[in-house]
Amino acid sequence: MARVTGIGGVFLRAKDPKTLRQWYADHLGIHLEVYGGAKLKWSDEVPAGTGSTAWSTFPENTDYFGQHTQQVMINYRVDDMEGILFNLKTAGATIDPKRMDESFGKFAWATDPEGNRFELWQPAPAKTHA
Repeated sequence: MARVTGIGGVFLRAKDPKTLRQWYADHLGIHLEVYGGAKLKWSDEVPAGTGSTAWSTFPENTDYFGQHTQQVMINYRVDDMEGILFNLKTAGATIDPKRMDESFGKFAWATDPEGNRFELWQPAPAKTHA
């Protein structure tokens, strides 16, 4: 059967696309290509072997996304949660004080300058078996 095998792209509606993409580059370390977008390659996964992209639906009245007018929330994999949160705080971003530390990684949430809530995920270190 034909099926989806991953997320092919993430697209944000923005009042000022150029400024918003530069904000993401400056504060989340997203490398922008010449055309203005980014290519997030699985070869960048940290730690190695943890690559996956989650996809799910939520009830229309969920508070998980923040404002009820927001239709999409993006989860960004990060390699240094504390470093990213420091950068965001320094930039004056709104950061949710809630944190989650699960067996599969750490989670945090913040909001970009246009009010889009996003999720940060730092995968748990790969377990080595002795």
